Amino acid sequence: MKLSHFNFELPEELLAEYPAENRDESRLMVLNRKEQTIEHKQFKDIIDYFDEDDVMILNNTKVFPARLFGNKEKTGARIEVFLLRELNEEQRLWDVLVDPARKIRIGNKLYFGDDETLVAEVIDNTTSRGRTLRFLYDGSYTEFRKKLTSLGETPLPKYIKRDVEPEDEHRYQTIFAKKEGAVAAPTAGMHFSKHLLKRLEIKGIDFAEVTLHVGLGTFNSVEVEDLSKHKMDSEEVTIGPETVERINKALKKRRRICAVGTTAMRAVESAVSSNHTLNEIDGWTNKFIFPPYDFSIANAMITNFHTPKSTLMMMTSAFAGHDFVKRAYDEAVKEKYKFYSYGDAMLII
Repeated sequence: MKLSHFNFELPEELLAEYPAENRDESRLMVLNRKEQTIEHKQFKDIIDYFDEDDVMILNNTKVFPARLFGNKEKTGARIEVFLLRELNEEQRLWDVLVDPARKIRIGNKLYFGDDETLVAEVIDNTTSRGRTLRFLYDGSYTEFRKKLTSLGETPLPKYIKRDVEPEDEHRYQTIFAKKEGAVAAPTAGMHFSKHLLKRLEIKGIDFAEVTLHVGLGTFNSVEVEDLSKHKMDSEEVTIGPETVERINKALKKRRRICAVGTTAMRAVESAVSSNHTLNEIDGWTNKFIFPPYDFSIANAMITNFHTPKSTLMMMTSAFAGHDFVKRAYDEAVKEKYKFYSYGDAMLII
């Protein structure tokens, strides 16, 4: 498959600037792979497609306020700093993206907050926009992290042109988020409300949690026509013994196992054993899934509607079939479904 196979025209008005008023009342498109049918539902209708002992795999990563604004020493220029990952707790070293990057060189200092008690020094260039920063702060590590959190804002995707609003702090987050470390939300999970989770639980549906800390690599554009040459950034992934036991039991019983989101799918597909069961994992994955691909663990998937030529759309195509996904996306545009992070959802069974 080539990159150009994943291009399509997306009208700008279909980009969701805000989430649905209620999490579980987003629209839901249901794709049945066997019947090749498409249904139009509401997200809360998802309960009708699952039975007792089926399993939903949830990514419990938590988004941290990764976007900071600082001022460059001497010139006072406003610089956006996007925290990607912590490299060294003791030395307070971080991988970041800076914007505008052309103004930021090794040795520059950035000052944050009105009191300027937090300072960062640029110590390395990593990519065209990437830098390594050493933060300087007169306080304990816990106080330093608190300071970062208080100065940071919710890292809404760039295509959302509006300012961050207080509401975004909890809406750009799943209700089962626990383990801080993501710079972008696992958006398929954002459609679940407390009420819907309770109803699913009462019906006997089991939940298995994995952690994949979503990095910006998931959203990096693919620059090569030959997909086999694209390299994914590594993201941290953890799958513990309890989840492994639950999922392998469901596999044995041939139950429906649903990956809630492309990140949950990448997590489990990064930990497949030679006999196609799930293993524990505590490490990093740079797995890139595109057609053709044989999935070993999940036989259903919930996902949002993704950007043209994105790795997320490629994974969805690998799971549902390229022509079927193309037809579904055409239908979504025609029916004015909302796309991207705050958009509507798709269930593939």
